[in-house]
Amino acid sequence: METDTPTGVETKHTFCRVCHAACPMEVDIEDNRVRAVRGVMDDPLFEGYTCIKGRQIPDQMADPKRIKMSLRRRPDGTFEEASSTEAMDEIATKLREIIDTHGPRAVASYTGTGGYQNSVAVGAARAFHQGLDSVSFYTSVTIDQPAKGLAMLRLGGWEAGYHSFTDSDVHMAIGYNSMVSSYAPIGGLQGTNPFTVMRRRKAEGMKLIVIDPRRTELASFADIHLQVRPGQDTTLLAGMIRIVLEEGLQDHEFCERWIDQMGELEAAVSGFTLDVVAERTQLDPDDIVAATRMFAAGPRGTAGTGTGPNMAAHSSLTEHMTVVLNTILGRVNREGDLLENGLLLYPEMPHRAQATAPRNPANGPEARIRNLRGYRGEMPAATLAEEILTPGDGQIRALIVSGGNPVVAFPDHELTMKAMEALDLLVVIDYRMTPTAELADYVVAPTLPLERADVPHLMDRWFRAPYTNYTEAVVERDGDVLNEWEVFWELASRLGSTLPLPGGTPDMTVRPSTDEMIDRTYHGSRMPLDEVRSNLRTVHLDKKLVVDAAEDGASARFTPAPDDLMAELAEVLAETGDTFAGTDVSGYPFRLVSRRLKHVLNSTGTELPGLARKGTTNPAYMNPADVAELGLESGDVIEISSPSAALLGVVEPADDVKRGVISMAHSWGGRSLTDEKVREIGSPTSRLVSVDVGHDPVTGMVVSSAIPVAVAKATEAVA
Repeated sequence: METDTPTGVETKHTFCRVCHAACPMEVDIEDNRVRAVRGVMDDPLFEGYTCIKGRQIPDQMADPKRIKMSLRRRPDGTFEEASSTEAMDEIATKLREIIDTHGPRAVASYTGTGGYQNSVAVGAARAFHQGLDSVSFYTSVTIDQPAKGLAMLRLGGWEAGYHSFTDSDVHMAIGYNSMVSSYAPIGGLQGTNPFTVMRRRKAEGMKLIVIDPRRTELASFADIHLQVRPGQDTTLLAGMIRIVLEEGLQDHEFCERWIDQMGELEAAVSGFTLDVVAERTQLDPDDIVAATRMFAAGPRGTAGTGTGPNMAAHSSLTEHMTVVLNTILGRVNREGDLLENGLLLYPEMPHRAQATAPRNPANGPEARIRNLRGYRGEMPAATLAEEILTPGDGQIRALIVSGGNPVVAFPDHELTMKAMEALDLLVVIDYRMTPTAELADYVVAPTLPLERADVPHLMDRWFRAPYTNYTEAVVERDGDVLNEWEVFWELASRLGSTLPLPGGTPDMTVRPSTDEMIDRTYHGSRMPLDEVRSNLRTVHLDKKLVVDAAEDGASARFTPAPDDLMAELAEVLAETGDTFAGTDVSGYPFRLVSRRLKHVLNSTGTELPGLARKGTTNPAYMNPADVAELGLESGDVIEISSPSAALLGVVEPADDVKRGVISMAHSWGGRSLTDEKVREIGSPTSRLVSVDVGHDPVTGMVVSSAIPVAVAKATEAVA
């Protein structure tokens, strides 16, 4: 994993963990300091690709503001340093008091996007809750895309999965931009050298349809770009399904064998005529028909959604309609097909060409808010602030935040801050003083990625080939820092609890190694972990999964028209452009949509000088014609108001944005409700939404994109 250069600088191989893409890197190290990083040119999947965020790792490692020792809040509100041992002792004592008085459910944790870049952090947090018998486990999965994992439960699934991007004839990307986010839904373009891969696929003849109110970097490759009105993705998809059924473009044989309720589906979309859809979506009817026919022609390829529609109203229904479109066109892997991904870090599972039975997607423990339930082993994060603030049995009293920043990421900015302040104990594991950390009782200093071992656990499910990589720690720890999993192990050991991982509970008297925790977390993987460690940056074509035949008598069938979702679809049809969650929004003519920026990942990045030069605010991108019509200029500070609240933004004209739309990145800003430092730190779009208005009926997610807003030039001076 390492070489020596003529200058004496040691070069080691690792992979980036700024985001989940896991780009391989060479790291030049001198005296335990990172001097330079670069992509690995001979990597078979990434071919030297890295992004601007990953290339700032030397600055991150040397950041003078990095927290290298745990911090404890004094009675006067200031912080003092404490050893990790002191911090763990004191936190465990407070947790024991809370558990003994209020029960284990009173102890919660939230693992954010940063925690997901650590291959053991999420598993350790989940195991911590299992050991305590506390259901109060939350993650960022339920903040922006909870519908993604639930849609195929209500509809039913396909054991062998849907088509992959690598051999698609057509792909339809709905509200995501993998050129910037390095993310796509399954079947989409992932962040493994995305520009080069897209150019190759286009040269091979693949057709691309992009549905997005912005002309994104991904849309620049599109054969058809449908610049839809924000919040109308469900309407558009229903209209497309109607065209498919009306013109008989579905896979008739597949539908007859595997799908029930085709008549009910046809009836449910019958009202979404071309005229209705075109008017509601603000699209040319001919473009809608052309895109539908292009996608239906296939014969291989899927549609997938991203944070745009997944954070907007009717997110579960939108996701459902997307999967329904894929399904009635028969875009599933058949017997003998080779699957794109190897799933090498996870246990062997059957991959047969057959349907799996539909089931209730939310069947976990009961939440105390809005009659919701947990799903996929966790509780809905949209309710966390209310679970803290609502008195009664089960009220959350303590929260451990791992790699997240709820103050600016959670919906309802003001309510979230009230919740954080109301806790008996708030512990934040973070290397920097975020707005959430500023409210903490303890800030625990964590390892940075290059100081720990990891496997690419997220991308293992999404790599476009069966690919393995692994990294050991390539520099020694700098300071009294703990790996995220070590925090949960230390607390569990002090509480007399355990960490029941898939490979069994580790010794709770002697702290295990990170490699042991990786082995226990990914126990039973298709490829043994020792073999993974000895096959760095390797594609295993012999490990491709082959789809097996359906079982004799396989009888499960898809249900594309469940009663509750079809009732919601009827509500969508009855909506008007001036209605939002039953509220008149005629005074709010713009729609604010979420977006990604190249130089940051949610709320991280601008603390580093190389990225700060790219911008220190989340601009309010607007169409130049809207800017001129409102008498605004580039750099003006505007007030953006919703029916719930207001924030300030800095105007940036952008001709890639549809008229009537404001495009802003989320998870910016700080604790201030008046945004005096909007030019320095931006503002949190989460303030514009309320937990009282606009919930997804399946997941409880608060609508956080396609928000109705009004715009006016700010009257007060801003720094």
